[in-house]
Amino acid sequence: MTIFIGSDVAGQRLKDVVKTFLKENNHDVVDVTEGKELDFVDSTLAVVHEVQKNDDNLGIAVDAYGAGSFIVATKVKGMIAAEVSDERSAYMTRSHNNACMITMGSEIVGDTLAKNIAKEFVNGHYDGGRHQIRVDMLNKMC
Repeated sequence: MTIFIGSDVAGQRLKDVVKTFLKENNHDVVDVTEGKELDFVDSTLAVVHEVQKNDDNLGIAVDAYGAGSFIVATKVKGMIAAEVSDERSAYMTRSHNNACMITMGSEIVGDTLAKNIAKEFVNGHYDGGRHQIRVDMLNKMC
């Protein structure tokens, strides 16, 4: 599993905090926006395109409020993403929705919460079963 992470200018500092945390916990992390000053549309699309290359990939996009990146990600066919601001939602969106990407807002969550959100997201596993019906519905939408 590779975790692709990216941010716009407003999310750079928090993205770096999360990236460092994930690397310290032995995750394979690729920063697709390192050294770039991108708008949330371009930074999110950079994450989405990398995530979609392999079913095992995960993505995290950070902007000021998380909403912009969420809107962009869910416009892409086949992308199931969630805007999260708490640990439980991060875990459950993997478990029940098979989300492969989350978005966070640097103006919404602090460093410790962002680390915990990332941890729960990457450690979550899709339950399948009865949840597959909804995942199939989501995949047919775009």
